[in-house]
Amino acid sequence: MHADQNKLTQDNLMGSVSKLFPAVDYMIDAAQRTILFWDVMRQRGNAYREQLAKTAPNVLDYQVELVVDGRKLDRPVNYILVRVVPPKGIDVDPKRRPFVVIDPRAGHGPGIGGFKADSEIGVALKAGHSCYFVGFLPDPMPGQTIEDIARAEAIFLEKVIALHPEADEKPCVIGNCQAGWAVMMLAALRPELFGPIIIAGSPLSYWAGVHGKNPMRYSGGLLGGSWLTALTGDLGRGKFDGAWLVQNFESQNPANTLWSKQYNLYANIDTEASRYLGFERWWGGHVNLNAEEIQFIVDELFIGNNLAAGKIQTSDGTAIDLRNIRSPIVVFCSKGDNITPPQQALGWILDLYDDVDEIRSYGQTIVYTIHETVGHLGIFVSAGVARKEHGEFSSNIDLIDVLPPGLYEAVFEAKTENTINTDSVSGDWVMRCEARTLDDIRALGGNDPQDERRFATAARLSEINLSLYRTFVQPMVRSVVSEPLAQWMYQMHSLRMQYELFSDQNPLMAPVRAQAQTARDQRKPVAADNPFVALQEQVSKQIVASLDAARDMSERISERLADASGCRWR
Repeated sequence: MHADQNKLTQDNLMGSVSKLFPAVDYMIDAAQRTILFWDVMRQRGNAYREQLAKTAPNVLDYQVELVVDGRKLDRPVNYILVRVVPPKGIDVDPKRRPFVVIDPRAGHGPGIGGFKADSEIGVALKAGHSCYFVGFLPDPMPGQTIEDIARAEAIFLEKVIALHPEADEKPCVIGNCQAGWAVMMLAALRPELFGPIIIAGSPLSYWAGVHGKNPMRYSGGLLGGSWLTALTGDLGRGKFDGAWLVQNFESQNPANTLWSKQYNLYANIDTEASRYLGFERWWGGHVNLNAEEIQFIVDELFIGNNLAAGKIQTSDGTAIDLRNIRSPIVVFCSKGDNITPPQQALGWILDLYDDVDEIRSYGQTIVYTIHETVGHLGIFVSAGVARKEHGEFSSNIDLIDVLPPGLYEAVFEAKTENTINTDSVSGDWVMRCEARTLDDIRALGGNDPQDERRFATAARLSEINLSLYRTFVQPMVRSVVSEPLAQWMYQMHSLRMQYELFSDQNPLMAPVRAQAQTARDQRKPVAADNPFVALQEQVSKQIVASLDAARDMSERISERLADASGCRWR
C-alpha cells in the first residue's frame, strides 16, 4: 500500500510540475518580449531624432536626383521635384509616359508613396515608366500659400515634360490623400500638363457620407468651426503643427492607436520590429504648414465644401472648375477607409454632373474602383494593394487613356489558367473597365437635402465664430505668444513626447539596450500551442472590443448631437 501511495504522490508531483512548465515557459518568453519591446521603443525614439536632424527627411526606399528646388522659384515653396533612379535590374523606356507621384502633406513627412519596393513608385518603375517624386521639407517658406504650391507643381510638370521629349503621352500624375485634391485643382487650371490622373484616398466631396458611419465629418461642426484652426496657427506664431493632424487621424481608431499597433509588435517581437520601425519613421515625421495654408484647406474645402461647387477662385479671379479637366481621372477608394469613405471620394461626380451623358459632353473619362476592406493608409502603403490595384493601373494606364468618355468601374480578377491571353498579363491580376451610371454612385448612399442644409448652416456658423475670434481674441493671443513659448508648446506636444521619452536622450533607457541584447542571446520563444498564449490573445481581443465599443458610442453621440444642432460636416 505504501508503494502505491508513494507512486501516486510521485505522479501527482510530476503532473503538477508538467502543468507548471507551460506557465514557466510563457513567463520567460513574456519577460524577454517585454525587454525587446522597450528596446524597439528606444530605437523608434532614436530614429525619430535622426529624422528630425535631417534637412530633407523622407522615407523613400530609392535613390533620387534633385531636379527642381521649389525654394528657388520666384514664389518660393518648400516643395521639391526629384527623379527616382531605377534600381539595378529595372529598365525604363524613355518613350513611355513618365509617372509623377505627389505626396500628401497632411502632417506626416514625405516618401510614403515609395518607402518600399511594392509601392506606387515601385510598380510604375517595374512597368517601364520613368518616375518622379514631388515631396516637401518640414517647414514651409514664409508666406507660401496653396496657390503658390499649385504654381510650383505646374513648373514641376513642365520640367518633367521637357525632360521627356520622346515620350508618347503626357505624364501620369498620382495624388495621394490630401495631394489628390491639390492635383485636381491644378489639372482644372492647367489641363494641358496632364495625362491620366490617379487620386488615391482623396476627399473631394467633403460633406458627403452616410448616417451611422465615419462621423469624422461632424467633428468640425461640433467644435464651432475653423476658429480652432486659427487659434492653433496663432499659438504656433503663424505655423500650424502637423502633429495635430496626425493626432486627429489617430483619434479615429483608438483601439489601434492605444493598443493593437503596440500589441502586434509585442506579440510578434521576433519578426515585427523591422516593419514597425519602418512605418514609425514616417508616421512620426511631423511637418508644419503655414497658418494661412491650413486655414484655406479647412475653410474652403472641409467646411465650405467649395471645390466641387466651383466656388474657389485664384488670386486673379479664375474659378476652379473640375469639369475643365481633360485627362482621364482614376479614383481609388475603400469601404474600409474611415478618413475618406467612398462617398467623399466619389460624391463630387454627382455634384458636377446630372448624368453620364453630361460627363461625355465634357469629354471626361472617370474610372473608379472601391476596395472592400483596406484602410486609409493601406490605399497607398499596402504591398498587396500596390501589387494589385496600383500595379494594374500602371500596366494599363495607356488603355485607360484611350477609353471613350464616360463613367467606368475598374474590376480586378485573379489570373487563372482559364484567363484569355495570359501571355499579355504581366501580373497576377486582370483589370477590366465596366460602364457605370450615376445611379451606381448614388447607391453608395449620401446626404439628403436636409443634411445639405445642416452642413450649410454649420459653415455659416463657422464663418461667424471665426470672425468673432479674429476680432476679439486673436489680437490678445498674438500679443501673448512669444517665439520661445511657441517652440516650447511645439516640443511638448504629446505625440513628440512619446518618441522623445523613450530615446537614448532619456537616461532611464540606458539599461534597456544591454538587457535587450541579453534577451536576444538567451531567447526562448514560447510554443504556439501554449495555453497562456491563447489567453493572451483573448485578453487582447477583449481590450480591442472595449475600445471599439467606446469609439462607436462616442461616434453615435457625435452624430446625434450633430443632428440636434444642425452642425453636420466632415
